[in-house]
Amino acid sequence: MNKEIAGSGACLVEAPQPRTRSEDQVRLNRALQALSSSTLAFGQIGVEQGLVQAVCRIAVECGYRRAVFQSAAVDPQRQVLASAGADTELQIQVSLPVSVGVETFGVLHLYADDADAFGADETAILNELAGELTSAITTVRARVERARLEQLENALHDAQLRAVAFEAQEGIVITDARNAVLKVNRAFTAITGYASEDAVGKTLRLLQAGHERATDGNVVLDAIAREGSWQGEVCNRRKSGERYPAWTNITAVKDPEGNTSHYVVTMTDITARKAAEQRIEQLAYYDALTQLPNRRRLMDRLQQALRNSAHTRRRGALLFIDLDNFKILNDTIGHDVGDRLLCKVAQRLTSAVRDGDTIARLGGDEFVVMLEELSESAEEAAGQAKKVGEQILLSLNRPYMLDGRVHHSTPSIGVALFSEADTAVEELLKQADIAMYQAKSAGRNTLRFFDPAMQASLAGRASLESALRRAIQERQFALHYQPQVDASRGIVGAEALLRWVRPEHGVVLPGQFISLAEETGLILAIGQWVLESACAQLRIWAADPRTRDLQVAVNISALQFRQADFVDQVRRALHDAGAPPHSLMLELTESLVLADIEDTVGKMQALRQLGVGFALDDFGTGLCSLSNLPRLPLKQLKIDQSHVRKLPDSPNDAVVVRTIITMARALGVSVIAEGVESEAQSEFLKSSGCSTWQGYLFSGPVEAADFERLCDS
Repeated sequence: MNKEIAGSGACLVEAPQPRTRSEDQVRLNRALQALSSSTLAFGQIGVEQGLVQAVCRIAVECGYRRAVFQSAAVDPQRQVLASAGADTELQIQVSLPVSVGVETFGVLHLYADDADAFGADETAILNELAGELTSAITTVRARVERARLEQLENALHDAQLRAVAFEAQEGIVITDARNAVLKVNRAFTAITGYASEDAVGKTLRLLQAGHERATDGNVVLDAIAREGSWQGEVCNRRKSGERYPAWTNITAVKDPEGNTSHYVVTMTDITARKAAEQRIEQLAYYDALTQLPNRRRLMDRLQQALRNSAHTRRRGALLFIDLDNFKILNDTIGHDVGDRLLCKVAQRLTSAVRDGDTIARLGGDEFVVMLEELSESAEEAAGQAKKVGEQILLSLNRPYMLDGRVHHSTPSIGVALFSEADTAVEELLKQADIAMYQAKSAGRNTLRFFDPAMQASLAGRASLESALRRAIQERQFALHYQPQVDASRGIVGAEALLRWVRPEHGVVLPGQFISLAEETGLILAIGQWVLESACAQLRIWAADPRTRDLQVAVNISALQFRQADFVDQVRRALHDAGAPPHSLMLELTESLVLADIEDTVGKMQALRQLGVGFALDDFGTGLCSLSNLPRLPLKQLKIDQSHVRKLPDSPNDAVVVRTIITMARALGVSVIAEGVESEAQSEFLKSSGCSTWQGYLFSGPVEAADFERLCDS
C-alpha cells in the first residue's frame, strides 16, 4: 500500500502482510538489496517526490514492514502527530536523517517485525542508503537550479551570478576567461574544504589530485570549444589531501560578441555513489565467502583470454579443482568450519599460482584457475600447466588448522588447454570438469588432462544412468545367493548379491553400475529394493526345514546407512515381509563405520536389539581404528578376498589373515573368509582357525531355486 499521511507531506509504504526472517545474513542482504535497487532507481527519476516514494517502495519490497519519509518542508510537530496516529501498532526501529551539511531534507523511518532488526552492520548499510537519497535529492535540486540559471538572460551580471551560485546544492565555481576563480558557493566549500578566500584568484588546479589526471585536458578544451560545455568524472583533491571522485560540468558563458567571458563549473561529490557501485559489482561478480571472482566474472575473463590467445598464438589452460570428500568433512565438522576451510583453500590457491592468473570459485568446493600466456607449443604449455597444478596439489595437501584441530583435505584437478577464440567458454569449462572427474576415478588427489575419449566415456555414463533409472522403475533386478559353508562343506548361510537383468544386454554385474548409482544417489532406491527382496526370501526360507537356520548377508551402502530413518527402513522391511530378524546379517565396510562412529554405533545397537546381525566387510583393507572396534556390536569379521587370493604362498597375507582370526577370537565374534577358490586356501584357513568360507571352490552366486538344490546336496 502506497499513500501520503494526511497534512504531513510524509511518504509511507506499508507491506501487505507481516514477515518473519531472523537470520543476520538475511537482514544484511535486504539492506544491501535496498541500497543497490534504490541507487539504480535514483538515476531514472528526476522529481524529488518520486525519489522518496521510490526508496519507501523499494524498502518494503526488500523485506521491511513499513517505510515512512518525513519531509522537513512542513511542520515537524504535525508530522510526528500524524505519523504516530497512523503507526500506533508499530514501534519505529530506525530513523535515518537525510541531510547535507546543516540542511536537512527529512527523515527516513524504517520498521521491521523481527525484534533483532537494525544491528550495527545493517544500520551502517541503511545510512549509506540515506546518503544516496541525500545525493539524489541534491542532484535533482541542483538540476532545477541549473535550469533556472540557463533561463536567466542576464546571467553575466555579478548580482545574478551570486544569487544562483549561493542557492545551489552542487558545488559551483565562476571563473573568468583565463580560468581565475571569481566566486564559489557554500556547497563548493563543503565538498572541497576550500573557503572562498582560499580559492578566489587561483585556478582550479588547486583541486588536481597530484600528477594523476582522470581526464585528458585537451579533450575537455576541445569539447568546450566545439559544443560550449563538457561533463564527466574527474579525480579531485580536498584541502585535507583526501582524493575523491567528482561529477563535473563546465559551461562556457559568451558575451554579446560571442566571446567566452566566464566559465561556470558545477561539481558533485560522487564518493558514496561510487562505493555503492563497487558494492553492487562485488555482489554481482565476486564470491561472498572467499572474495574470489565468481562464475560470471570467470566467464567474462575466459572469453577475453580466448580472444587474446587467438591473437598472440600463445596457449592458455583451465584447471578445474574439486576438493575430495568435502561433503563428508562438511557434514561431520560443521558448515561453519567447512566455510573456513574453503577460505584457506582460496588463500593457498592465490599463493600457489603466478601473478596475473585468475582464480575463481564456482560454488561449493569447486574452484577454477585460469592460466594465460603459456607456450605456443601444446607440449610445453601442458608442461607449464602441469607444473602449476602440481604446486596446487602440494599446497592443498598441507594440513589445515581449524578451531584448534588438524584437518586434511586433498584436491582432484582437471586440466584443459585452449588456444582458439571460437571455442565456447562453456565447452572449455566442461572439458576441464570431465578431466577432473577422470582424476577422481584415478584415485583422487591427482591431476589429469582432458582427452576427447573422456567425453565419449561421459556420454556412455549418461546413457547408463538413464538406463539405470529405467531399471529402478521397471524393477529389472534379481538377487543371486552365494553359499557360505563350514569345514564340513555344509551350507550355513548365504550372501545376497545384486544382478541387473538388463533387456538386450543380459545380466550386468554390480561392478559395472554400483559406483554410478552411488554418485547419483540411485543407490538408495536400489538398496531399498535389495533389502526388501532379501527379507521376502528369508520369510520363504524360514518355512523350509532345509533353509530355516540360514543367515543371509546383505551389503549396505554408506549413503543408505547414513539415512536418518535407516533403522526404521530395516524394521519396516522385516515386518512387511514377515521375516525373522535373526536371519538377517547386514554387511558394513570399514570406511562406512569410521565416517561417524557415534551414529554408526547407535544404529547398530538399535538393530541388534531386534536380532539383526552385523558383519564388518572387506576387513583388513581399510584403516579401521582398532580402538573403536570393541564398541561395535559385531557378529562377524569378513576377511577380504585380496588377502585370501595369495594364500598360502604369500607370507605377508598369511600374517594379516592370522591376525584377523586372532582378533576375531579375542572380540568374541565369528570370522569368515571370502574368495576361497582352492583346496590349499581352505586348508590354510582351517588350520589357522577360520572354518567358515565363501567362494567359487564351493559355488558361485546362483538364483534362489538353484541355491535350494545346493542345500539338498
